[in-house]
Amino acid sequence: MKWRGRRRSRNIEDRRGQRSAGRAGGVGGLGLVAILVIGYFLGIDVTPLLQGGGSGSQLSETGEITEADRQAGEFVSVVLADTEEVWAEIFRDQVGEPYTPATLVLFKGATQSPCGGASGASGPFYCPADKKAYLDTQFFTTLSQKLGAGGDFAAAYVVAHEVAHHVQNELGILMQAHRIRQQVSQAESNAISVRIELQADCLSGVWARYAQARFNSLENGDLQEAVNAAKQIGDDTLQRNAGRRPNPHTFTHGTSEQRQRWFAKGYENPRIQACDTFSAARL
Repeated sequence: MKWRGRRRSRNIEDRRGQRSAGRAGGVGGLGLVAILVIGYFLGIDVTPLLQGGGSGSQLSETGEITEADRQAGEFVSVVLADTEEVWAEIFRDQVGEPYTPATLVLFKGATQSPCGGASGASGPFYCPADKKAYLDTQFFTTLSQKLGAGGDFAAAYVVAHEVAHHVQNELGILMQAHRIRQQVSQAESNAISVRIELQADCLSGVWARYAQARFNSLENGDLQEAVNAAKQIGDDTLQRNAGRRPNPHTFTHGTSEQRQRWFAKGYENPRIQACDTFSAARL
């Protein structure tokens, strides 16, 4: 991905090196089990976080900012700037309304959000309460070395996926889905979560197509990096790699095949309407 020397976003809140203390919460129930058993979910299930609250141990982390941290921060800032320009164009042309960008919080180790405590172990997530995405850039190393999804565009896909949740929030999709999830069984709630996540994958594909047209930033192999990342973080693959038999009733993000296919669908047909997973007869 060609990103060096390009515009950076001003909507970065860099908390790396800062000390954070407070009660951890917001990731509970199935989300917490998924983190503990499977670990490192990309795009953590955002809808349970709307409930906030919870309790837990005190978080207090700080760390030295390394050269790798600095470069990762620059990279994320450029990708975020790309999402801002792309979604502003899409909202203008397809929604007929202005796009309000998300803020991306960079942290190292642990931090706090209105949705609860965030740590490197929980993976990146979006908090609808403050309209901010949270990312420990060390996750890029995890993505590459532990999950087998290396490459800068795989990392860009991580950012694009979290911004896609913000797009869903701006469109009113997250709140509607959350209200429904509160009224149904756990299995039905999980199924709705899968549709939320697959839609975010599809919207990430929409962004990638627009970004290529607008910035000519993709290089050979970049799309394959994103598709591979989608594959490696499918629920079935994560559960299988954790030594468990895949259990579809517990899926909250979708299978590897589904995540790859919906990303590709967004790239091939870059319209928000094409990403309507909630009306899709087949996921």
